[in-house]
Amino acid sequence: MGGVETVCYSGKSQGQERTARNSRSGRSVFPRPPPEATIIKQIAPCLPSQRDSFVTTSDIALSNADLRIPALLAELTLAKDQILLGGGPAAIDRQHAKGRLTARERIAKLIDPGTVPLEVGLWAAQGMYEKWGGAPCAGVVTTIGDVGGRRHMIVANDATVKAGAFFPATAKKVLRAQRIAFANRLPLIYLVDSAGIFLPLQEDVFPDEDDFGRIFRNNAVLSAAGIGQIAAIMGNCVAGGGYLPVLCDKLLMTEGSGLYLAGPALVKSAIGQEASSEDLGGAAMHAAISGTIDYHEPNDEACLERIRCLVGAHRPDDAQPPHPFVRHVPAEPARPGSDLHHLINADPQRNYEVRDVLQCLVDAGSFDEYKAEYGQTLVCGTARLGGYPVGIVANQRHRIKTARGEYQFGGVIYVDSAEKAARFVMNCNQDWLPLLFLQDVNGFMVGRDSERAGIIKAGAKLVSAVSNSRVPKITLLTGGSYGAGNYALCGKAFDPRFIFAWPTARCAVMGPVQATSTLLDVMVASLKKQGQQVDAAELEQLREQVAGDYERQTDVRYAAARSWVDAILDPATTRETLIDTLTLVTRHASDEPFKVGVYQV
Repeated sequence: MGGVETVCYSGKSQGQERTARNSRSGRSVFPRPPPEATIIKQIAPCLPSQRDSFVTTSDIALSNADLRIPALLAELTLAKDQILLGGGPAAIDRQHAKGRLTARERIAKLIDPGTVPLEVGLWAAQGMYEKWGGAPCAGVVTTIGDVGGRRHMIVANDATVKAGAFFPATAKKVLRAQRIAFANRLPLIYLVDSAGIFLPLQEDVFPDEDDFGRIFRNNAVLSAAGIGQIAAIMGNCVAGGGYLPVLCDKLLMTEGSGLYLAGPALVKSAIGQEASSEDLGGAAMHAAISGTIDYHEPNDEACLERIRCLVGAHRPDDAQPPHPFVRHVPAEPARPGSDLHHLINADPQRNYEVRDVLQCLVDAGSFDEYKAEYGQTLVCGTARLGGYPVGIVANQRHRIKTARGEYQFGGVIYVDSAEKAARFVMNCNQDWLPLLFLQDVNGFMVGRDSERAGIIKAGAKLVSAVSNSRVPKITLLTGGSYGAGNYALCGKAFDPRFIFAWPTARCAVMGPVQATSTLLDVMVASLKKQGQQVDAAELEQLREQVAGDYERQTDVRYAAARSWVDAILDPATTRETLIDTLTLVTRHASDEPFKVGVYQV
């Protein structure tokens, strides 16, 4: 679990160095593909170079010569350390001066000693809202931790960040936490300390179906589903935000906190009445007069201890998942996770053998490949991961030669691979196997031959199978996640229970080279329509600007800031995180039968 939220930054290519090494080592080079295959240049200029052979176990010397991922992880761990400080040392001191703990201090005291939580959304809002001073971690900590031997989703407002106010990213993050809790039947604990909606951005927080109000709707739906919710007011809880704790099953409040629809200033302005904060909504008033709260606590420490006592009234989680899921005796992987630092590279041009990656993740000897000789740009198969049976769909990242003698590019989905994966996904639903998707995809193959073969309907089959799956889905972005490939392999829009990314991940509608060329053409055409002529120097300046903007937007941290992924993982510790995640997603099996709609044939 140690690498759940390690960070990175995708560096520049080392293609020239790698080519020189290949030449010196005498490694074979793939022959050039037939001319018709060059159509791929139209869709994915970032495809692995055809001059380079793919990486296999025998090709790699496990040394310190090319540890690019560790270097990137170390570089951006500094950014993570800043995020963990929330609003900064001065804001933390102000919180302590009020006799209150910070959000992370509260969580540390709440969870069982010796256990490691799984934080979701650490990078939320990173680099956003700079006009207002930023909102580290979106001003709220959401983490899955053990309390009294039971897994809980914990949502804790960080009052050191704009008094815990809700930015658009804050609402989105809390809603994601609630969806995870609902899908996996996790009880929730809310540690409330918030000034409510951040008013300068109220139009983006307040009214829509994925905004602030949806949180309260979810409170009611979660309770009706029998998923326990405990709320503790440990600071401010004002205006509409007051509904969150009151809609929970149990409500605690600490001395000195406030719960009211309108504070003293607003009450005086609205109705001319003068009242203190304590008279309007203090803990003593709500405990003895309104009867709104269930437990009146003197301070944070006592409140957190009370929560642990309340949770202790329930039995701990079972060691085995409920039927139809099962966990067998786990086995170690064939290769250590640290090998992934050598197998995977931030350079999108580098090829590798995805089966080597799987050897670092799954239990040794457990992988049974499905249709191994067919549709080889997608590797499918069943395996055990920490003893949990799973189905795996992963992009192959080196070029292959089919039985027909045709070449297919790694990272591209073809008709045969799409149809294979669709059938495999349906089989996993029949067998109640959770699905793990490993994405390093450039998209679907295009061109005359591909269209005539039915690439659209083949892709639609895969999209339909994934969309209608009843088994839990987990997605891991290991490299590129471009265009419709993101959709077909269970991107965020397709309801994965969890979606993780490696430092090498890139997420966008298309590859950066292609996108830069397309955007530049559009900009130049627009300028010409306005009567402006663009000379060579201006064109190059525009190109650099467009490329820089797009590069920034495809960075994995950009995706994580917008909650497109739940966490950025260190590849070396990904296996542990996936096993922990499987204990969560197998807590509950869907009551719905597996069914799909009309299929193209």
